Amino acid sequence: EPFNALDLPSREDLVEAMHQLAEGRPQLATVTVTHHLEELFPAVSHALLLREGRVLSRGAVAEVLTDSLLTACFGRDITVARRDGRWSAYSGRRVSGT
Repeated sequence: EPFNALDLPSREDLVEAMHQLAEGRPQLATVTVTHHLEELFPAVSHALLLREGRVLSRGAVAEVLTDSLLTACFGRDITVARRDGRWSAYSGRRVSGT
């Protein structure tokens, strides 16, 4: 998780650098491991969602990072937003049965 222990400005600098790398060299594949959607850079095209070591969903990022799939993954009522190519998630109450 490359963003661990970074403050907000440093995180944003790293997100921007990764985005520029992906945009400038689209032939390169990048893999980012994170628990925080805010750390995904705009050029991310695909996602793999894991829960307890098992694949919950995979595919195009907009099809994987949904309210319902993230709620199932984290066991909390999750609302996902995307603005200017950046993702964010808001956590609500714990969902029973997870």
